[in-house]
Amino acid sequence: MPPRLQGPRIAVPPPFVFLAGWVAAWILAQRLPFAIDGGGASGVQEGLGVAIAAAGLALAGWAMGTFLSARTAIVPIKPARTLVTHGPFRFSRNPMYVGLTGAYVGLAVLLNQAWPLVVLPAVVAVLVVFVIRREERYLGSVFGLQYEAYCRRVRRWV
Repeated sequence: MPPRLQGPRIAVPPPFVFLAGWVAAWILAQRLPFAIDGGGASGVQEGLGVAIAAAGLALAGWAMGTFLSARTAIVPIKPARTLVTHGPFRFSRNPMYVGLTGAYVGLAVLLNQAWPLVVLPAVVAVLVVFVIRREERYLGSVFGLQYEAYCRRVRRWV
């Protein structure tokens, strides 16, 4: 089967990678509680958490809407129909993952939980190794020079 029809062969949907990070953080917190602020979250901290989470979800939603309007697969296990380079993809090759990261950080801040922040580098590493690199290889094989030019113009994250 040609690469275009195979998709990037992502085994785990990216939101599950973030969910796994939260589960790991929850397990750690059961053994050793670790708050951002030992005195409890202030109103400012909670507001900041909500703002960060909302901005992350808005970015991820904008990116998904852009994929829908381009009539290409949102789920990375399905093949791409087109290379999307407009909307938030003008600024980041992975705005959905940037948005999910923002939502993850915002939720940790809102809930005054430090463990999710400690676990976040591992979440991002898993995302890069098992999702983003596979997507990039796939997109390079399908869109060739067009994708290479896009990668030179737009950063992976921001």
